[in-house]
Amino acid sequence: MYRAMDTELGREVALKILPEAFVRDPERMGRFRREAQVLASLNHPNIATVHGLEDSGGVQALVMELVEGATLAERVKSGPLPVDEALPIARQMAEGLEYAHERGIVHRDLKPANLKVTPDAVVKVLDFGLAKAFNAQGSAFNLKPNDSPTLSIASTQAGVILGTAAYMSPEQAKGKSVDRRADIWAFGCVLFEMLTGKQAFEGETVSDVLAAVIMKDPDWSALPSGMPAAIERLIRRCLVKDPRQRVQSIGDARIAIEEVLSDSPQDASSFAAIAASRVPAPAWRRALPWSIAALAVVAAVFATLVFRPRTNPAATMRFTLAPPAEGEFAADLGAAAVLSPDGSRLAYCLRTGEKIQMYVRELSQAQATLLPGTDGAQNPFFSPDGDWVGFFADGKLKKSSLLAGCR
Repeated sequence: MYRAMDTELGREVALKILPEAFVRDPERMGRFRREAQVLASLNHPNIATVHGLEDSGGVQALVMELVEGATLAERVKSGPLPVDEALPIARQMAEGLEYAHERGIVHRDLKPANLKVTPDAVVKVLDFGLAKAFNAQGSAFNLKPNDSPTLSIASTQAGVILGTAAYMSPEQAKGKSVDRRADIWAFGCVLFEMLTGKQAFEGETVSDVLAAVIMKDPDWSALPSGMPAAIERLIRRCLVKDPRQRVQSIGDARIAIEEVLSDSPQDASSFAAIAASRVPAPAWRRALPWSIAALAVVAAVFATLVFRPRTNPAATMRFTLAPPAEGEFAADLGAAAVLSPDGSRLAYCLRTGEKIQMYVRELSQAQATLLPGTDGAQNPFFSPDGDWVGFFADGKLKKSSLLAGCR
């Protein structure tokens, strides 16, 4: 690659030169011309633009947009990127790939070295030299099958592999035909590397790396602990070895990232602000819904008792309720006694020493029955049908069936 000046239009450009030894190789030349055709069909802010293909004295050069800034590989060398920096980069990368995929183009060599971030934070996808047109027919962007690097080279050599080992999909590493899902795998590898500072699949030799791609999983524990769960799920789904179970469209990945980004506050500079906003609420605030629910139940019981239509006047009943000699009514913890809606049962809390429990008495009987599991009970109330008794204990709203016991 060279930095050059286009003297006719007065602009700086990038020149990709094919070495002279390769010019005489028909396969290399076909691949080089094909890169120019592919890039010429793509016009997107996140894809480097091709200006032309020049032949001067036997020197073949691809004239491309000069993209200022460091490659993503150079940025990752200094360590993992913060989540709030990595996600906008990933979103733009997904947008460029989505545009290419919609036009039948697979990159097939997506990696940090082929991604640049400009000083204005614009991501540019570079080097579609290994791209493959996969639309079978009906596309103006389709290229001849013989122009595909896999088909043109592997037609006489079974299992020939193209791409960069650490970012190859398992099907690509096995020399099988690939489609857009190979780019989705590479996208997951790049996102993993941005967030961890290391490659998802490593090894001492190319063979070791390919073996890891095919047989092993990334070190998921290396992902940052404060990362949104949706992003970890996305990376895991991108790196499923079976392409049928992988994310099927890079557009889905873009949407997932945009949803996470849209959740962040407008004035927050990092996801720390989101984490802070998710600190558990104080105990009194967590208990508030239960208190409201209890009040609603009490109101419903009251309304049932007061406003329920009666077809016949209730019979007058008189009785005396005296606590056992060893206990006393716990009147300081709410109502001393509550009557069931049909007037047939009475529930009350009894204090015996330091212990408080709830009793229920059928008014037709002389003895009360202890309800199990009601230690510390207070503020008892009946359900509208009279089959349950509700109460508060241990800071919780509980209920006890008159037949089945406390829940």
